[in-house]
Amino acid sequence: MSGRGLEIRELECFLVLADELHFGRAGERLLVSQSRVSQLLAALERRIGARLVERTSRRVALTTLGERFLAELRPSYEELAGAVERARAAARGVEGTLRIGFQGTADDRLMRAIGAFQERHPACATEVVEILFSDPFGPVRAGDVDAAVVLLPVDEPDLVVGPVLAGERQTVAVSVRHAFAGRASLTAADLARTPLISAAAPAPGYWRAAHAPSTAAPAAPAVRTLQEGLTLVAADRGAMLLCRPTAEYHGRKDVVFVPVEGVPDSVLGMVWHRDGETRRVREFARALAAAGPT
Repeated sequence: MSGRGLEIRELECFLVLADELHFGRAGERLLVSQSRVSQLLAALERRIGARLVERTSRRVALTTLGERFLAELRPSYEELAGAVERARAAARGVEGTLRIGFQGTADDRLMRAIGAFQERHPACATEVVEILFSDPFGPVRAGDVDAAVVLLPVDEPDLVVGPVLAGERQTVAVSVRHAFAGRASLTAADLARTPLISAAAPAPGYWRAAHAPSTAAPAAPAVRTLQEGLTLVAADRGAMLLCRPTAEYHGRKDVVFVPVEGVPDSVLGMVWHRDGETRRVREFARALAAAGPT
């Protein structure tokens, strides 16, 4: 392949030789003879009109021009190689494995998105991983999942917020012995007098406050998982805000879920790391956006 008089093989040869500073090892990496390395380098130097490499019986070194040429060439070559690899991936379609994290419950919208993604990209497997209530962003940052569907808000500079799903009505989980257990609904004022169980660290403070607003009541415990929280609710150690689908999924005989009026809906959004965006992630974002109102 050539363009405007440049041969890609000559450039590849120069880059490998600059790494190895040895004609024999460069030839081994390029799967050509040592003399072929010399020929490719000489052809490139003729095109440029100056020496790029100094070669003696004891050492190989880049000239000053060779050092400058290397610094300018390498980023461009890597971008070109990346473009070729991205085109190959697009031609092959979406393959590999997509790991999706979720908080609370994998509700019908998430499952519809997974089903649509699998139908559209059968060569890509999906793994679904539950994320701790107390660590909504850690698995994405650690690379344990490629993307996650988590409770908003998300105010993290290193994370991208993708599709946002329509909000769900909030409920408050209370023990069957709690004074609110027989109520048809509660108000924000009722909630303000109730100790609310919150997420423990490392969930950031703004996120914890959104899901357990400050109340005038004594502080309730902080928990790592929803099951820990519901166990404390059943023991009448506090109440816990949960969206309606999560409440329905985690229903138990010793806990009552009472709708709350006058508080913002619970909203889920897809997040991924800025450095971890792949075609798999983008395609799943499309499927999730189409799975329900946004």
